[in-house]
Amino acid sequence: MARPVTLFTGQWADLTFETICQKAGSWGYDGLEIACWGDHMEVHKAVEDPGYCKGKHETLKKYGLGNWALSAHLVGQLVGDRYDKRLDMFAPDEVKGKPAELKAWAVEEMKVTAQAAQNMGCSLVNGFMGSPIWAFWYSFPPTTEEMVEEGFQEIKTVWTPILDEFDRCGVKFALEVHPTEIAFDLYTAQRLLEVFEFRETLGFNFDPSHLIWQGIDAHLFIREFPQRIYHTHMKDAAVTLDGKAGILGSHLPFGDLRRGWNFRSLGHGDVNFEEIIRELNDIGYSGPLSVEWEDNGMDREVGAQESADFVKSMNFSPSEVAFDKDFKGEKED
Repeated sequence: MARPVTLFTGQWADLTFETICQKAGSWGYDGLEIACWGDHMEVHKAVEDPGYCKGKHETLKKYGLGNWALSAHLVGQLVGDRYDKRLDMFAPDEVKGKPAELKAWAVEEMKVTAQAAQNMGCSLVNGFMGSPIWAFWYSFPPTTEEMVEEGFQEIKTVWTPILDEFDRCGVKFALEVHPTEIAFDLYTAQRLLEVFEFRETLGFNFDPSHLIWQGIDAHLFIREFPQRIYHTHMKDAAVTLDGKAGILGSHLPFGDLRRGWNFRSLGHGDVNFEEIIRELNDIGYSGPLSVEWEDNGMDREVGAQESADFVKSMNFSPSEVAFDKDFKGEKED
């Protein structure tokens, strides 16, 4: 199965688009999952300038790369979150510190992102949706079921006009199931689909790194939602509980070795990628395997090259024959 191996450019947005294209091509990637920040994808230019998307494709082609998805994680977070000052870092100056204006800007920006994807010839945008109830996860002070339901309904209300525009553009949205999102595990993902009445526009960007440290067998997410895996991130994490730190992070920054878990370069953590590939094979997934590289303990260029090689070594196809067919006396047609 020739699934393309791509690199998510979100962690490389300090580089120009051409620079990351050149590097990704030299590392052996098949394409990029383009982040809608930095100069990698300016969505308004993609919509308003007829030559903008053409230029992006020419640069990709120059380095032997394709593009199957855009990513709008930062703006998407602003749509559904309850405002706090951390969100200002993702917003333009004119709406910083203004919760209503910031949310309204993010809603319109997501609609433009759907149009940009359409103009790029992409049928998918990955991202976050935010959550007005993430702060309630521990259920103390007591969280009522009504409060949780109100949170899911708020997400439905604010995201429905966005998904309507995605439908108009022929583009799907894939939520990366992730702590701080309205869906962060299997049960909340199921509830989200139910709230949206299983609307086909909405699916998932599967990322095992956010599930494993919660104690979830990540490959079972694929088995649970076989028709909703619209995109796959290849990302690793290591759980290093030592009797002092727990899984909540201890208010220590990513990369601090005292934490109970950290993201790791592919193959250096605890994610069972073989089980993931087998599950993807079972559901017939043929989309990108997109490396989201995060590891504060390793040089990123070393990690990116190594990760490309790692994913390619794991990107095996399902068998086209049953190994025991001859035992059963079955004949080839």
